[in-house]
Amino acid sequence: MTKNALLAILFIIVGLLAIGEPMVAGMAVALLVGWALILAAIAHLFGAFTAGGFGRAVWQVLIAIAYFIGGMYFITHPLLGLGTLTLILAIVLFVEAVFELVVYTQTRHLPGAGWRLMNAIVTAILGLLIWAGWPSTSVWAIGTLVGVNFLMTGISRLMFGMAVRRLTS
Repeated sequence: MTKNALLAILFIIVGLLAIGEPMVAGMAVALLVGWALILAAIAHLFGAFTAGGFGRAVWQVLIAIAYFIGGMYFITHPLLGLGTLTLILAIVLFVEAVFELVVYTQTRHLPGAGWRLMNAIVTAILGLLIWAGWPSTSVWAIGTLVGVNFLMTGISRLMFGMAVRRLTS
């Protein structure tokens, strides 16, 4: 089994777990974002020491403070952070759908490329569902929709890989 197939199967498993426990998945996403922002704040602080001048160092410190405050917000208020992430997720899904559509247009002549188109369509629909249900569905929607997105990503990668394997053998 190839690395790509294993990655596709991992996406499918994680997607199914997120769909099964959407609240847990949503809270995990909010906490993960919080910790990622805190790590980014630390990176900006280190960057301040190599910024190449006082003015640049000050900006790096100010950015670090903003990241740290944002990270602490998500960690200390994960439900509120989840509502914020719901809107951000809608934007991310729209961008992903556009990128998947671009990749589809570049690979549409290959067998199995239709799965990329399917992924683009489903991802765009998920973005619309998030936007339409906000804020009342934020608590459960983000985990469910992220799970469905992971599931579709895994299935599309697996099917595309299988088609390419058949083509090359």
